[in-house]
Amino acid sequence: MTGSSDTLTPGTPRLGSPFRAALIQMRTEKSVAANVAAASALIREAAAAGASYIQTPEMTGTMEENREALFRVLHAEEDDPALAAFRALAAELKVHLHIGSLAVRASEHRAANRSYLLAPDGTIAACYDKIHMFDVDLPNGDVYRESAAYRPGELAIVAELPQIRLGFTICYDLRFPALFRTLAEAGAGMIAAPAAFTQSTGEAHWHILLRARAIETGCYVLAAAQGGTHENGRKTFGHSLIIDPWGTILAEGGTEPGIVSAEIDPAQVALVRGRIPSLSNGRRFELVAPADHGRLHLVPGGVA
Repeated sequence: MTGSSDTLTPGTPRLGSPFRAALIQMRTEKSVAANVAAASALIREAAAAGASYIQTPEMTGTMEENREALFRVLHAEEDDPALAAFRALAAELKVHLHIGSLAVRASEHRAANRSYLLAPDGTIAACYDKIHMFDVDLPNGDVYRESAAYRPGELAIVAELPQIRLGFTICYDLRFPALFRTLAEAGAGMIAAPAAFTQSTGEAHWHILLRARAIETGCYVLAAAQGGTHENGRKTFGHSLIIDPWGTILAEGGTEPGIVSAEIDPAQVALVRGRIPSLSNGRRFELVAPADHGRLHLVPGGVA
């Protein structure tokens, strides 16, 4: 049942000239120094090949799942050695370097799973704390409780690149389409989804979810991934993806560390949204539930 006849007008995406984007696929281990060195070598290679936007995966700094061990190597943002190294690298290479996420100390007992967009002068252009915590029991017996060590973020973030507006998500956020729509309605033409998807969930859902988010929003979706069997035994899916606003896969990685790259043409965002204007056609409506719940609140964009 529809309520208000209001339509939802999305923010106008910023559309500049085409540019090359690169994803760094990793197999992060426990050693922060080793991970920074491995990522930096691939970042340099991507920049030398012409990428002006380079994204690394979730948990670029360390893949430490033991809470006590994690907190022994955690630093506050201002003291984090990995962040300092990547800021210097962004300034040296003069690129927008998007660190998919680092584990940083947010308080005495909690960490933040935080993504950083570093500007070509090495400053922090934007950062985003992962909103949705991966607290799941998988069919294969694996149990994950991200909220045991990390606090969830509360803010959705959109930042400006020279050619396009960028929306931020991390890994499990991929399963919450309302976040992606919110970013697109705020003018994002490209959405980052750096991840460390498990092998089992990746095999079942990775490609489907990423293509769906691109199609629903009319955005480029770029997802740098972790891949392979890690030092702690965790198996991640890999298959870093660059997907265009029509849902076409432009570039894909395998399971080994490496670089995935493609040209991003911001004009495609307006072209695709002109063909299927689902963002601008979204309507507000009221939800009517069974009598014991009564009439509920207005739902923006058709998302309950």
